[in-house]
Amino acid sequence: TFTAWCNSHLRKAGTQIENIEEDFRDGLKLMLLLEVISGERLAKPERGKMRVHKISNVNKALDFIASKGVKLVSIGAEEIVDGNVKMTLGMIWTIILRFAIQDISVEETSAKEGLLLWCQRKTAPYKNVNIQNFHISWKDGLGFCALIHRHRPELIDYGKLRKDDPLTNLNTAFDVAEKYLDIPKMLDAEDIVGTARPDEKAIMTYVSSFYHAFSGAQKAETAANRICKVLAVNQENEQLMEDYEKLASDLLEWIRRTIPWLENRAPENTMQAMQQKLEDFRDYRRLHKPPKVQEKCQLEINFNTLQTKLRLSNRPAFMPSEGKMVSDINNAWGGLEQAEKGYEEWLLNEIRRLERLDHLAEKFRQKASIHESWTDGKEAMLQQKDYETATLSEIKALLKKHEAFESDLAAHQDRVEQIAAIAQELNELDYYDSPSVNARCQKICDQWDNLGALTQKRREALERTEKLLETIDQLYLEYAKRAAPFNNWMEGAMEDLQDTFIVHTIEEIQGLSTAHEQFKATLPDADKERQAILGIHNEVSKIVQTYHVNMAGTNPYTTITPHEINGKWEHVRQLVPRRDQALMEEHARQQQNERLRKQFGAQANVIGPWIQTKMEEIGRISIEMHGTLEDQLNHLRQYEKSIVNYKPKIDQLEGDHQQIQEALIFDNKHTNYTMEHIRVGWEQLLTTIARTINEVENQILTRDAKGISQEQMNEFRASFNHFDRDHSGTLGPEEFKACLISLGYDIGNDAQGEAEFARIMSIVDPNRLGVVTFQAFIDFMSRETADTDTADQVMASFKILAGDKNYITVDELRRELPPDQAEYCIARMAPYNGRDAVPGALDYMSFSTALYGESDL
Repeated sequence: TFTAWCNSHLRKAGTQIENIEEDFRDGLKLMLLLEVISGERLAKPERGKMRVHKISNVNKALDFIASKGVKLVSIGAEEIVDGNVKMTLGMIWTIILRFAIQDISVEETSAKEGLLLWCQRKTAPYKNVNIQNFHISWKDGLGFCALIHRHRPELIDYGKLRKDDPLTNLNTAFDVAEKYLDIPKMLDAEDIVGTARPDEKAIMTYVSSFYHAFSGAQKAETAANRICKVLAVNQENEQLMEDYEKLASDLLEWIRRTIPWLENRAPENTMQAMQQKLEDFRDYRRLHKPPKVQEKCQLEINFNTLQTKLRLSNRPAFMPSEGKMVSDINNAWGGLEQAEKGYEEWLLNEIRRLERLDHLAEKFRQKASIHESWTDGKEAMLQQKDYETATLSEIKALLKKHEAFESDLAAHQDRVEQIAAIAQELNELDYYDSPSVNARCQKICDQWDNLGALTQKRREALERTEKLLETIDQLYLEYAKRAAPFNNWMEGAMEDLQDTFIVHTIEEIQGLSTAHEQFKATLPDADKERQAILGIHNEVSKIVQTYHVNMAGTNPYTTITPHEINGKWEHVRQLVPRRDQALMEEHARQQQNERLRKQFGAQANVIGPWIQTKMEEIGRISIEMHGTLEDQLNHLRQYEKSIVNYKPKIDQLEGDHQQIQEALIFDNKHTNYTMEHIRVGWEQLLTTIARTINEVENQILTRDAKGISQEQMNEFRASFNHFDRDHSGTLGPEEFKACLISLGYDIGNDAQGEAEFARIMSIVDPNRLGVVTFQAFIDFMSRETADTDTADQVMASFKILAGDKNYITVDELRRELPPDQAEYCIARMAPYNGRDAVPGALDYMSFSTALYGESDL
């Protein structure tokens, strides 16, 4: 085997050897062999026949082998010159290892392991072939045949080979390799089949010849792999860009649709409609907006991750479509929050206004109904001409009655003024049914003015006949004068007892309760007045019965009868306990409201500081450095999980807040936190932890892509944190310079050093913001030494696939690349227009350049 290997190289110099230990003794052919396989000239050989000349030549050969980094153990020139077979064969094996096998490298393995891995990959698709070593794995010959068929399928019909016929398989492989691949027969088929464990060195030597014979195809495969890797990065980045554009468009469209709804401040006319608006807003804050907050946060994370991937693969930064930058999204979001700001407060103010309006409108209707009931028939009564045919006593009676009516009329003046004042307030508060209120109020006022005029006219008529009046029943007059105010007092009391009330605190309801108790304290005196009035009526009855006065049993001065007084008094007595019950129920409701306030306040006073604490802890976590980036990422994710698990407490607080709003509670002295504060804080907390996780993920991406060790990353972080004294997460120019110097970066204080630092700042702070982020810092620290793909490397890979041509064809792309990546190149490569162009030639050079510059790829 060794003889055949040596002759396969020596025949290039026009010579051969027959016997290794004899033909290499003078050192001449040994030196010639080394010159052929290395491509270098050795020292001039000694041509003499003496032993000293031979030893000199062999030493020159051994010195050349040692100069190539090969350590020769126990091999000396004397043994070679003396024909020592063991030493000579050892020297030849050392040469084979160094010049035929050592340079073989597959995926960072070398020598024997690299050659074995290459064989395994090339023969993997073939059945009955399982290469595990360089001895028994090759005994059936199928491994040699598979290597030939994989690279030159036209030379062997692999399907006809049988595993149980190793001699045929081995001889077929040896004959084909010698005839078509210029690989001499270094092995004997019978020896391999007849030996339990074939010689490993012989098999390795022969197989290495196959590796070198197919090295051209290996270069093409390596070039194709590099191109596939670059194209895969581009395709993935394009998909990320499309995903960003769609998510940004959807989010902007949602904001565009939502803002007009939040900016609409058109009030509704009813409490129910406004309550529905409030319910819709609650659904928006709890159901519709939170997913959009998450989408916005995810959009920023996707954008940052995409930019990191583009930067790590030497691609230009991604510029979204006009109007879809992250800053555009933030501006639109700010517009949304500006529109949202004050919307809930406006809703509550409107509800409060409508509540007040409903109360005033009901009060207006009650007072108007009472007044209209009182005025019913009064105009007809004042227009009667009964005094024209009345007797003197009847005239006197009519005059007294009219005086009593005027007293009653004056007593109702306050109510008319109250009705007008309420109508005016309803107008000022923009009550939706103001036209009907105004019409009714105007009708009452017009009627009141008419009653005044009619009253004056009737008094003048009665006074003209006053001289006809001689006597008057003082008792009836007294009865009328006392009954009318008492009746008015009872009507006022009934009105007050039935008056609706709106309170928002326990203090207010206690004030109403105190006023009610004071009113109840006046009832005994009122009852005495009632008894006195009824006593006057009883006295009149006695006089009529005693003196048989023709009074027809009626009081000419008033229409208020004892029966009416007793009826109204009884009604007042019934309304008092009802009022007690209403006040007691309202007091209980206010107590419940106070419990709701305290319940909300207790939770808010815990959740608010908790959110603030978590925000501060996240800030510390993002600055402090413990363990590997993976440890930090796992810690942050666990931390995020603990925060998300807190969400039920937020939901519970939302439920309490909803109960408070449904109870129309507008203030809470037990806490300074509103639901809006909690919502905003919670959203900021979720966004901050997500951004912090994304920063660590991007650091991992950078570390892995740039080959930064964990120790280097820790050193970078420690140095950065040391100079980030305000814990802002950024460094100013002077802080950044000090940080670089602490890491051993040579930046002098002279003009050259300033120029170098200005160059570095243009890299880490391209937008000239005056600050350097940690991501920009680690990008710079790894940028200038990182082993990344370049346009020149991709161009060189395409040149190999194209057979060293300046262009490449469609057939070559489809033959050398996977289908999807071949079609990707074909669709994007421009036609080649050089002088050596052929039909269908494609320009791979401009395509490679475009992959790393501004382009539409």
